[in-house]
Amino acid sequence: MTLKHFFIPISITCSVFLSIGASLAQDTPEATSASEEVIRRSGVPREAVAAVVNDSVVTTYDVRQRMRLMLISAGGKLPEDALAQLQQQALRDLIEERLKLQETTKYEVPVTEKELNEELTVIAAQSNMRTEDLQLILEAQGISINSLKEQLKTTIVWPQLVQGRFRERIRVNDDEVEDTLQRMREDASLEQFLISEICIPVDDPSQAQQYYQAALQLLEQMRRGVPFSVIAQQFSACTTAAVGGDMGWVRSGELEPELDAAIRELPIGAVTNPIPSEGAFMMLAVRDKREAVVAGEPTFKLAYLSAPESVGENTARFAFERVTTADVCSGRDLRVDLGPNIGYTLLENMTLEAIDPRFAEFIEDLDHKETSPVIKADGAYHAAFVCDKDEGLGLPSRVAIENRIYQRQLQRIGQQYLRDIERKSTVDIRLKQPLALRG
Repeated sequence: MTLKHFFIPISITCSVFLSIGASLAQDTPEATSASEEVIRRSGVPREAVAAVVNDSVVTTYDVRQRMRLMLISAGGKLPEDALAQLQQQALRDLIEERLKLQETTKYEVPVTEKELNEELTVIAAQSNMRTEDLQLILEAQGISINSLKEQLKTTIVWPQLVQGRFRERIRVNDDEVEDTLQRMREDASLEQFLISEICIPVDDPSQAQQYYQAALQLLEQMRRGVPFSVIAQQFSACTTAAVGGDMGWVRSGELEPELDAAIRELPIGAVTNPIPSEGAFMMLAVRDKREAVVAGEPTFKLAYLSAPESVGENTARFAFERVTTADVCSGRDLRVDLGPNIGYTLLENMTLEAIDPRFAEFIEDLDHKETSPVIKADGAYHAAFVCDKDEGLGLPSRVAIENRIYQRQLQRIGQQYLRDIERKSTVDIRLKQPLALRG
């Protein structure tokens, strides 16, 4: 199955940006002073070479600028023992961004000034500010607007490159979707959970214990008062990092079994320990719980097919059978012409009550991608193809589940792509680790 017709692009708003507007709106001289003190304590020099990425230099000025941006999201305050991690993450992010920009330059993926300005407008609008206001407040924090623009470039062009190069490799098969739906049906009578997530990818399995310890450090920061959303924005590799790790409401059976089992036992407000899952360590926070939605009336998304009686029943039947190879459910033109005089209409959210009783009895028991018998009525032949069916349990649509699986696969490919680039590159890190990182 191809997903191009309902493909959802990865969000281009970088994780840290989503919290900048709100944090800046609450900026105070005390917070600015605290941020300055954090940067001073980190010991990062003002003017030096932090790393050389192939032929591109990352300076300590770049590192300090990135640390300032990260501190804004944390409200300007950070525990002493988190400084080492802050510096390490800032440098790591900058190195990865250089690698990404070098690769996108190689494939001539452009980014325009208009796109950058539009993203800045979105960031400013979060706090009802103009872009000019945002620039002034950043400058008051010692942050150049150009540093923010450089980060924005990567968040715009990298997803375009990954999607352009690899999306054709991804196929979400019906069995994956059906397995997910079946688990959700079985657990439909159980609770639903409002979940946030943090993903720490394990790039090298031989270093899994080190990744685990790093995840535990993040957990310890949360225990000391750093919000889960701030940690997710800065350190999570999931696409949900852009919204503080927010996954929204998740029903029992929707997550991988090891994650599903963990959240069932977790009280509201608690966070799981790091859980190994699909090449990463996951940490989940349960923000709320609620009873499952009471089953309601099923609804259908139907492709209604018709042909005049004059074409003959065999011709109509043959044309209707071709619907399974045509793109009738996307709402766009068909990839395969069903033939002359054969019409179709896409009908959304149809209840059985809204369907002609002569047809409803044939549609009631149909499932996804099944076609009704050919029905002769009113001088024409009729049939209906089920594009999607909501069983009245409040389950996500197949399209939503397919998109979620697609995005997860694309994200993993993007991470592997970056690791492959890094292995082929020359990265010389010259910035010394803070004392807290030295062993």
